[in-house]
Amino acid sequence: MKENIAIIAAILAVVGNLPYLWDVIKRKVEPHAYTWFVWSIVSCIVFFGQLSKGAGIGALPTGASEIFTIIIFFFSLPNGFKHVKKIDTFFLVVALLGLIPWILTKDPTISVIIAVSIDLIAFIPTLRKTWLKPKTETPLLYGTNVLRHALALFSLQTYNIATTLHSIVMIMANTTMTVFILRKKSS
Repeated sequence: MKENIAIIAAILAVVGNLPYLWDVIKRKVEPHAYTWFVWSIVSCIVFFGQLSKGAGIGALPTGASEIFTIIIFFFSLPNGFKHVKKIDTFFLVVALLGLIPWILTKDPTISVIIAVSIDLIAFIPTLRKTWLKPKTETPLLYGTNVLRHALALFSLQTYNIATTLHSIVMIMANTTMTVFILRKKSS
C-alpha cells in the first residue's frame, strides 16, 4: 500500500513539474533562480536524510521532485525572473550559510531541520515575487506539491523528524503560494 502511495506521489511530482518546466521554457512563468538553486541543494539533503533515517519508499517522491528541481534551476537562469532585489540576495546568502551547521554536524535529523529552514528562507524571494507579480507563476505546480507532500507522508516507512518535517512544512508553504497565485489572479 505504501509503495502505491509513494508511486502516486512521485507521479504527482512529474505531473506538477513537467508543465511548469514547459511553461519556463515557453517563458510563461518566471522562476526565481535563487530559490530554485537553494531548493536543488535542500531537496538533495532532505532526500538523503530521509533515506538514512528510514523513509524507505517514502523518499521516492522527494527524489523524483529533486530531478525536476535541478532541471528547472538550470532553465531559470536564462528564462527566469530578472528583477532580483538586494533582499533576495540576502535570503540567498542566509540560506547558503545555513548549510555550514549541516556540514559540521553530519547528523541526518539536524541536517533535515536546517535544510527545511533553508528551504523556507529560499521560498521568501519567490513568495515576494509572486505576491507582487502573480502572473509569473502557475498554481498547478504548487497545488500538486501540496497533494504530493500529503501522500508522501502516508508512504513513509518510518515517522520521525527527518522523514516528516520537510513534507509538513512544504504543505504549508505550497498552500500559501497557491493562495497567493489564485487570490491575485482572480482580482
